[in-house]
Amino acid sequence: MKNWIPAATGLVAGALAATVFFADFSSGPSGSATNENANKTNAEKVYVPYGEHDDYYMLSSGGHSGQLFVYGVPSMRKLRTVPVFTPDPATGYGFDDATKKMLGGFTWGDFHHPAISETDAEYDGKFVFANDVANNRIAAVDLKTFHTADIMSMPNMGGPHAGTFVTQNTEYIVMPTRFSRPLGGDYASLDQFEEKYKGIVSMVKFDQETKKFDLGYQIMLPPWSYDLSDAGKKVSGDWIVMTTYNTEFATTNLEINASQNDRDYIVLLNWKELEKKVADGQYEEINGAKVIDPTKVKGSIYAIPVAKSPHGVDFTPDGTRFIASGKLAPLMTVFSFEKAMEAVKNEDFTDEKFGIPVLPYDKVMEREVDPPGALGPLHTQYDDKGNAYNTMFISSEVIKWKIDTGEIIDRTPIHYSPGHSSAAEGDTASPDGNWLVSLNKIAKDAFLSVGPSHPESMELIDISNDKMELVYTNPVDPEPHYAQIIKADKIKTIPIYEKDEKRPNSVWSQEDTRIERKGNEVHVYGIAMRSKFIFDAKSKRPDELTVKQGDKVFIHLTNIDLDQDITHGFGIMDYNLNYEVQPGQTNTLEFTADKAGTFPIYCTNFCSALHQEMSGYLLVEPK
Repeated sequence: MKNWIPAATGLVAGALAATVFFADFSSGPSGSATNENANKTNAEKVYVPYGEHDDYYMLSSGGHSGQLFVYGVPSMRKLRTVPVFTPDPATGYGFDDATKKMLGGFTWGDFHHPAISETDAEYDGKFVFANDVANNRIAAVDLKTFHTADIMSMPNMGGPHAGTFVTQNTEYIVMPTRFSRPLGGDYASLDQFEEKYKGIVSMVKFDQETKKFDLGYQIMLPPWSYDLSDAGKKVSGDWIVMTTYNTEFATTNLEINASQNDRDYIVLLNWKELEKKVADGQYEEINGAKVIDPTKVKGSIYAIPVAKSPHGVDFTPDGTRFIASGKLAPLMTVFSFEKAMEAVKNEDFTDEKFGIPVLPYDKVMEREVDPPGALGPLHTQYDDKGNAYNTMFISSEVIKWKIDTGEIIDRTPIHYSPGHSSAAEGDTASPDGNWLVSLNKIAKDAFLSVGPSHPESMELIDISNDKMELVYTNPVDPEPHYAQIIKADKIKTIPIYEKDEKRPNSVWSQEDTRIERKGNEVHVYGIAMRSKFIFDAKSKRPDELTVKQGDKVFIHLTNIDLDQDITHGFGIMDYNLNYEVQPGQTNTLEFTADKAGTFPIYCTNFCSALHQEMSGYLLVEPK
């Protein structure tokens, strides 16, 4: 018998459409009567009526697009692509003066792991940080504007795949390397791998007032490969943990040669102790960075054996345990932070690797969780009821299990080959326990064909009851690698940029618009307003810009429309130039007028009924 709950008057058509499109008339999961989702159909669970908003933002990495994807949860509607590491002609990102300098000449990035800034181990909704595996960069996106605020390159790194994650009060953004390299970028033969190559962890500071990065210090590590990591909470707040693989020091054919050992290691680092030693001068400067060797600082680094080829280690919400998963030895292993500290205190070590004491596995480990038939476990997410969730890449499923006992509570198929998952507030000290999103690498034929390269997918799972319920599947841009889900009310966006009379290069009235020549430099102080550009209000044609071939041109444009959602664009035909100016914003475009001729200028962002009329000309006099 179909279970149909009529929608409220005015929503019937929307609910009907949602039900048809989702094609799911089954009852929702049976659970507590106080659970608002308990008796809803899957269509109703994800339906957000017009005029209402999602409960959560999901901030998702864009993989090799280098961008940040923003979704609403539970609707799973894509809200925005935020350009971070890659130019974006739609918004002019990478064309205006500021973002062009931030990108530093790179035209792509590989963004894997977003990390939202935290206060007291809770998402605070101020910034989200991003890693660029390809070009050793870190970026910050300001969540007031959803625009990239700063990008910094990090020396000595070999691809910060194991980041990004933050300490519990965002004292540092932690960026471990994936590949080991000779320090300082020196040449060294792969035959010298164990001797000359090193792993590096960058401890990056971010000033939230100036919105600028600074490299605090770097930690020198053995030439292993480092994978997704985490910072402690509460009792473990001074520590970070990282998973490693290729402890065999293989330099070729890693699929076989980096799979020889029975186990790899978790590296346990006391960042607080290392910070003190760096402040005391116990570091060497390499390639402009303060680099400390933790093996020379007693009590700062330890290794713990872990199931083979782990992909991620995560502290539990209370910070008392950390859980790692081995892809090749399909175990989720629960480690006790208290027992690890006890072993450290008693100097109870079983071995030493590269000067790093190895803690006894059987004394630090609480339990191994091995669900029958589950293969390829990845990193761990949490709810508010003491449960853990792991995606299984090979067996294509999500496993729900009890942290205290290891009991398998539920498992649900995923379509297909899930990488990471993201739970609502799942990396904080207070997970919500409402939703989990599986980020899948493969979709096969689940959607309309777009050729040999199939869409990838995300799947929304209701985790509010004992039984998980797969609610919705949607196609996504490549590559959905990792995401964090934050309560929507934690993010406080601004509707427009505040009018600032003292802002450099800004103009707020037509009378102040002007064009100034300084040698071969031309500075334009103009405004954009519905529905015209004004470069010089006193000229015969205020929307004409005449320069000489070879001039260096600076167009400082202020959008004086202080009305939300009225963004103006500025494009110059045949010059490959376009940028945007949001309400109340001043932006600068810098270029050399190297082509003589007549070039139309027009607003590239629809802004009004007379948008087509918002245009002008760039006239470049030939030499």
